[in-house]
Amino acid sequence: MMTGNFPVNAFGHIETPFYYYDMDLLRKTLETIKAETSRYGFEEHYAVKANANPRILQTIASYGFGADCVSGGEIEAALEAGFPADKIVYAGVGKSDKEIRLGLTSGISCFNVESEAELLIIEELAAELNCQARVALRVNPNVDAHTHAKITTGLKENKFGINLEQLESVLKTLKTCQHLQWTGLHFHIGSQITDMTVFQSLVIRVMELQDELEAKGYTIANLNFGGGLGIDYQHPNHLAIADFEGYFKVFHQLVKRRNGQGIHFELGRAVVAPCGSLISRVLYVKEGVVKRFAILDAGMTDLVRPAMYDSYHRIENLNGLDEEACYDVVGPICESSDVFGKDRMLSKTSRGDLMALRSAGAYGEVMASQYNRRPLAKAYFSDQIH
Repeated sequence: MMTGNFPVNAFGHIETPFYYYDMDLLRKTLETIKAETSRYGFEEHYAVKANANPRILQTIASYGFGADCVSGGEIEAALEAGFPADKIVYAGVGKSDKEIRLGLTSGISCFNVESEAELLIIEELAAELNCQARVALRVNPNVDAHTHAKITTGLKENKFGINLEQLESVLKTLKTCQHLQWTGLHFHIGSQITDMTVFQSLVIRVMELQDELEAKGYTIANLNFGGGLGIDYQHPNHLAIADFEGYFKVFHQLVKRRNGQGIHFELGRAVVAPCGSLISRVLYVKEGVVKRFAILDAGMTDLVRPAMYDSYHRIENLNGLDEEACYDVVGPICESSDVFGKDRMLSKTSRGDLMALRSAGAYGEVMASQYNRRPLAKAYFSDQIH
């Protein structure tokens, strides 16, 4: 059974569970993104919600990318990590007054506004601070991302964005706001999208909308297409870097870019998911009547995606032999949903073996909790372990 390149001998002294980040892979991924965005003059704002580990953020910032934030805490984390304020965009349906003031006083690049009500509050707070706020309107294009229902964001029934039918009314309101500067349109239809035809549908819809708005006298300085590019969770050893070439090519071929128009993206999962693994130790191998369980010291408190989204993560026994057996891989949390994988064929497993839950660099460490009063797992990096 093929496994990733892990310094298993160096893991012996580290208390499990912990997150392990392959920094070489992260840098190769960032170099790939940089090459593709530079090819077309696109701008990437890393989606901080995917992974806000300070070392990860600092590394991404060092490549000149911007940051896509969805809370005041993420704005602060991005600034501390070295992202320039003028490359930070701020989205989210429920921005508090305190968070809006933080964005205004920090001088961030743009607020991605999701409702007329929010637009008016930003105008009010900007007036209080006697400043100008740059805003883009997040439009719900009603494009089906064909992904998990809990990570779909671009349909009419979703809470995100301004529906197409409401857009012209919001634009008229925006014209009356003296402290707001309209910078363009923002879109995001979902996450873990691997079918490029979905992105093609998005671009076609946006191009139609751009033509309609221009016919009414509106000039769109920037188009932000969000993120959503998925990764291959099944084969992390063979397909470690997402298809950035194919992804950006779709937009290059289909976007009818106006002179001087900025084209922006907010990728998160595809940037960091492959480089991270959750390393856990087997506490017990439990022989049931119909099941054999590998019980780990990591649980849904450390990696909630399988319990929350029924997500698949490849599981590898780093100490295993060639002989295989079938296991349900579970954690110690007092919940029946604390299951990482059912009926998994793994190298024959014994107490003390190290397990790697792969492709956990996105929505892993950042979503951890202390339910059951468990401590948060620490993070370690490949260039610091020998």
